[in-house]
Amino acid sequence: MDSPTGPARLLQPLQLRGVRLPGRIAVAPMCQYMARDGCATAWHAIHIGTFACGGFGLVTMEATAVRADGRITPHCLGLWNDEQERALADVVRRVREVSDTPLGIQIAHAGRKAGTGRPFLGDTRGHIPRERGGWEAVGPSPIAFGALPAPRELATGEPRQLADAFAQTAERAARIGFDYCEVHAAHGYLLSSFLSPLANHRRDNYGGALEARMRFPLEVVERVRAVWPQERPLGVRYGGSDWSDGGWTIEDSMVFGAALAARGVDLLSISTAGNATTQTTPSPGWLVPHAKAVRDAVHRADSNTQTALFAVGELDDPQLAERTIADGAADGVLLGRGALRDPRFPWRAARSLGALPRCPAPYAWAVGT
Repeated sequence: MDSPTGPARLLQPLQLRGVRLPGRIAVAPMCQYMARDGCATAWHAIHIGTFACGGFGLVTMEATAVRADGRITPHCLGLWNDEQERALADVVRRVREVSDTPLGIQIAHAGRKAGTGRPFLGDTRGHIPRERGGWEAVGPSPIAFGALPAPRELATGEPRQLADAFAQTAERAARIGFDYCEVHAAHGYLLSSFLSPLANHRRDNYGGALEARMRFPLEVVERVRAVWPQERPLGVRYGGSDWSDGGWTIEDSMVFGAALAARGVDLLSISTAGNATTQTTPSPGWLVPHAKAVRDAVHRADSNTQTALFAVGELDDPQLAERTIADGAADGVLLGRGALRDPRFPWRAARSLGALPRCPAPYAWAVGT
């Protein structure tokens, strides 16, 4: 693929350890609920391959469970056994045959939001009982999210076992050849729920003050960083706020971001926390202030930091996305639903910003690069 020309910051490359992102528009992980027993299918190859040929700088696979009980639904991706590893390796191989776009994977455990129905094809959105193939959810404390059943509280020794599961999945992802690995600590899932005082009422070393609530997520990151190849970047996606009194705050997010950067995390993606049923109404750029606050905090903690901050939240307007980077709020932007609506968004952004689109050679004659 050709490199873009022009001064637009959005289209400039970004070096993360030994991986060079050819641009700063990335595709956020988006659950597809199309796996079979945790195994990737043809759908995943088409889904990821479409974005990989669309000019994005990084494409990251959806939340991929580190254990069977860590899936949001029975149809979510997993990477805890050899069959799943082979299936996902086949997807990566097929995509790499047609694109050199860096590929990432997000590794996750759904925590107290696990074992629910997928949001389409007539499935029930709520909890799936055991007799219908569901399972017991786990969490830091036996506190239910909304109408879901209260999870089983993890015993004191179980977080360490879960940290091992994250590390083992990261090792499988490294063997597959992913360029980037991201730990999912957002949206009210397991690591996010440990961070939030709304979900975490523990009285051991993993609950209480902010430092204690951060302990388990930081242990997971440390374990993953230790096994993930040093030349490849590691990221963490987490929330800027719970949008609820008494919950996770942007000030907490700033402290956590600096702690992650100090532990060798290369990319922070600031989304929402999702531990409360109340949310604010999304609008273009609505989460950019959170990204800027965390970015500023990370740079204050270490003026020489190499950790990049990526903003999310309705950033599928090229001028807004460019301004987000130009103003120093973020080092890149992530698109989710915007990428689904326009899987060639980087081409449109390039034209809007006076640059040439980056696209595969078979498309170039028609796109006009």
